[in-house]
Amino acid sequence: MKTILVTCAIILKNEKVFAFQRSEKMKLPLKWEFAGGKIEPNESEIDCIKREIKEELNIEIHVTQRLTPVTHEYPDFKIKLIPFIAKYNSGSLILKEHANYVLAKKEELLDLDWAEADIPILKEFLSL
Repeated sequence: MKTILVTCAIILKNEKVFAFQRSEKMKLPLKWEFAGGKIEPNESEIDCIKREIKEELNIEIHVTQRLTPVTHEYPDFKIKLIPFIAKYNSGSLILKEHANYVLAKKEELLDLDWAEADIPILKEFLSL
């Protein structure tokens, strides 16, 4: 099974963190995740996460830190999720693919039903 390279961003705004709920039409419907997407050929990880966040959410971010990538095998696909911590820069948030979002305190993130690949990333982030 080929591994799909995907970036995601833990986006901070005013000491809170964005989390996004996948839509019913996406794989892993209604699970929560850190937004991001697939790396294009010849695209850097940083360029990818900035582009994906702009495309999916209509906002600009400033990437501050790279966390530990997670490889996770779902029943029908395998991903390597490359996480970044980023600060919200500008733009009005518009959900183009997701069903919902929250801007939550760190400790409130544990209450959400996360996509499995995002769980180790959430745990690393909460331990910082």
